[in-house]
Parts: sequence; C-alpha cells; structure tokens
Amino acid sequence: MGQFDGQVVYITGIARGQGRNHAIRFAREGAAIVGLDIAGPVADHTTYPAATAEDLEETVRLVEEAGGKILARQGDIRDLAFQEQLVADGVQQFGRLDHVIANAGILTWGLTWELSEAQFTDVLDVNVTGTWKTLRATIPALLAGERRSQSIVIVSSVAGLKAMPVQASYSASKFALTGMAQTVAKELAPHRIRVNSIHPYAVDTPMGVGDSSAMRVFTEMGEYTRYFISMMDDYPVATLDDISDAVLYLMSPQSRAITGMQMPIDMGNSKV
Repeated sequence: MGQFDGQVVYITGIARGQGRNHAIRFAREGAAIVGLDIAGPVADHTTYPAATAEDLEETVRLVEEAGGKILARQGDIRDLAFQEQLVADGVQQFGRLDHVIANAGILTWGLTWELSEAQFTDVLDVNVTGTWKTLRATIPALLAGERRSQSIVIVSSVAGLKAMPVQASYSASKFALTGMAQTVAKELAPHRIRVNSIHPYAVDTPMGVGDSSAMRVFTEMGEYTRYFISMMDDYPVATLDDISDAVLYLMSPQSRAITGMQMPIDMGNSKV
C-alpha cells in the first residue's frame, strides 16, 4: 500500500533532476504520473547542460520500473494548448487529477545592467508565464475532482525569499512565483485545495551544481559570494530526496492544515 495509491500527479520538468525524482517517488507511493519536459535547449544564454529526449525516456523507464504508470510528453510549459491537451488526456487515461507540481524553470546569470534582453524576458516567460499556464491548464481538472486532499506545490527558490545578486531575472521570477502561490492558495481555499511553495537553495542537479556561470561567480566575483553562503557548512548541497521529501509531505494528509506557506529547504541560506 502506498500513501498516494490511486492518485494522479501532474509534474512539469520531469526529464531529470527534481522533476524526475518527484515522479519516481510518487510512483513508489502508488500514484500515476502525468508529466512533460521540453527535453531540449530552452535558451542560448543558459550555461548548464540542457535535458534531452533520452533523459525523458529514462524518466519513463524509471517510473515504470518503480511500478508506476506514466503519461509523459515532450513539450514546452509556455504552450498553453499543449498543456491543456496533456491534462485532458491524462484525466481520460487515469480518471482524475489530484496534485500538481509546477517544477519546470530556467536560470541565467549576469549583473542587472549587463543582462541581455533575452536573459531577462526568457526567464520571466518560462518561470512565471509558464507556471501560470501550468496552473491555468490544471486547476479546472482539480476543481472537477472529488475534493479530497488535492494540492499544488509551486517550486520557487531561496531567491524568491531573499533577492540574490547576479540573478536579477531569476530572483524576479521566483519572487513572482511566491506571490502567485499565495494568490492561488487564497483562491482555492474555499474549494479545499491547498497551495504551497517550496524554496530550495543549492540542489544536486545539473542546473544546481553544473552551471559554469555559477562557478564563475564564486571564483571571479568574490564580492558577491557572501550572499550565497548557508548556515550548514557540513551540508552545502541538498539531495534530490531532500526536496522530494518536502513535496510529498506538502501533498500528504499530514500537511492538511498547511496552505499558503513558503517552505525553505535551504540549509539556512535565507536567514544569512
């Protein structure tokens, strides 16, 4: 028996990293997965490796290996029609929708006055507009359900609690997601649907630890590194399971009294 037996979880950005780990963890707990990933380059200014179609195929294999059912497609969260069709097909295949994890996002680096127009607008378009389109596509299906223990988790960042230097577009996008989560929590509370945001710091993903521009900030722009330190020198990078543990908790009955919360998983960085 799994904690989420018979339930259906919609996850964006499932090809690898946090999204893949969430999919596997929920599958182990009995949930069916509906997910998407662009599985390719998003912007030419990102400086970490892009996910691939092969990564997405591997997620499907791992979810099925864990005993789960999955409907996964390659697509862009900025495409509302694509997401609406995926939701409709997921509900048709699995009969319902219970939870949404708005996980997909991108990051770019640069001083505010040196960012290109694309570096600013692409990040806002993916992280903010794309997340809104995820909510726009999925909330009607949640509202059409049985209203038992439905929930949404929006993946913001520590940069959505504490503005970070050299990340103007990313910080702006993640603060926007913090506000969006609070708005939607208030709108959906009368419908018994809980909405929370999580706020990771460094996570062991290609975007989290494989970004060459991030390394440059720490090696060549030492005047800014004081804003990136955490309290836990013994535990500088969160594991994927650290993040999934928080998401599973926020979607479980054990968190039934929690909505509109900003949960940091940041080794104390937001308090430094």
